[in-house]
Amino acid sequence: MNILISLIVYLVVFGLIWWLVSMLPLPSPVAQIVRVLFIILLILIVLSVFGIIPGNFLPRLNF
Repeated sequence: MNILISLIVYLVVFGLIWWLVSMLPLPSPVAQIVRVLFIILLILIVLSVFGIIPGNFLPRLNF
């Protein structure tokens, strides 16, 4: 249950950051690079929350 709550919190924060960055007036090539980086970060978040890769870059959530 704790893993599920952590995943939901991380995805909500990630979605808010994605929304704020998408509001920036970025040129097309820069926007595509940022989009690819966000997708890679999303994959890393999901894999680290489930313990597949070490999540040293994510802060610990204590409930």
